[in-house]
Amino acid sequence: MGERFATGLVVGKFSPLHRGHQALIDHALSRCDSVLLLSWSQPELPGCDADRREAWLQALYPQVTRLVLDGARLAAHCARQGVPMRALPNNTDDDATQRAFVAWVCSTLWQRRVDAVFTSEAYGDGFAAALQRHFSAQAGMHWPVAHVCLDPARSAVPVSGTALRRDPHALRGFLDPRVYASFVGRIALLGGESSGKTTLAAALAAQLQTVWAVEFGREHWEARGGALDYDDLLHIAQVQVAREDTLAAQANRWLVCDTTPLTTLLYCLSMFERAEPALHALAQRRYTHLFLCAPDFPFVQDGTRRDDAFRHAQHRAYLEALDARGMPFTVLAGPLQQRVAQVMTALDEPRGAGC
Repeated sequence: MGERFATGLVVGKFSPLHRGHQALIDHALSRCDSVLLLSWSQPELPGCDADRREAWLQALYPQVTRLVLDGARLAAHCARQGVPMRALPNNTDDDATQRAFVAWVCSTLWQRRVDAVFTSEAYGDGFAAALQRHFSAQAGMHWPVAHVCLDPARSAVPVSGTALRRDPHALRGFLDPRVYASFVGRIALLGGESSGKTTLAAALAAQLQTVWAVEFGREHWEARGGALDYDDLLHIAQVQVAREDTLAAQANRWLVCDTTPLTTLLYCLSMFERAEPALHALAQRRYTHLFLCAPDFPFVQDGTRRDDAFRHAQHRAYLEALDARGMPFTVLAGPLQQRVAQVMTALDEPRGAGC
């Protein structure tokens, strides 16, 4: 088992957090009474901003004391604690600068001293020695800091953050599903009643060999016998978002979403002429690709829908709402296979980082 320590420290970019990092953190947890996690990257690396890193660590290690930093987060911590701001080191800064920053975080922001640092790197001995000098001077006594090195050859988890950022899908086995979900692109489909949205969602999921998020609003409406109360609408949007987030961990590159909270908001405003602020906020949710199905084929009455005039009114409402929110979208027209082809073409086009 090895020597036990009161407090251990793990520092990393975690960009992204992969199973090698997890093995190191798990080892620290097995050897220490408490573990501190510190993460920063300056500059941030693609797809791995501080909010995402925070979410990954919270999901996988909620029991660990952690500090995930970028410039704004560091400024906020300093302001809250009333300490002078310190620059976040760049990734290319020398070892002395990086180690001095870590020592300052431990002593000033955490107000803690550590007994061991856990790494998989050759620099770990020098890192531990620098912290030992800092803490010993601070304590006025010898404060030993051990270096515990785990799998420096990367034989147990043969992967790197660089390779994972290049293609997280091909290497998804090295990522916890909750981390991989962050790299899944989300395809959202909107459209009025009888616009082929659900049929298209199923067809796209089959084409892309992935999963799709079924529209919860329809399920809830049927369960309530077609009678929805005002509070039901926010609940519908919240469940739809939770369903997406759960399914993203199971998806293959893309998750197809049959509707978005914007639909729920428009129904809420139509039915009750008001909506909760939380529902308005959810309706701002962004997707990698957003498609609006045109009402360009005969209306099909299934016994629950209103009429063709309402379908066209819904289409106009979507156009206005999307434009007002500055949400880029593509209108899909024609029969099913033509729409599938339009989506596949759009997925091949370069797009801003939405996944």
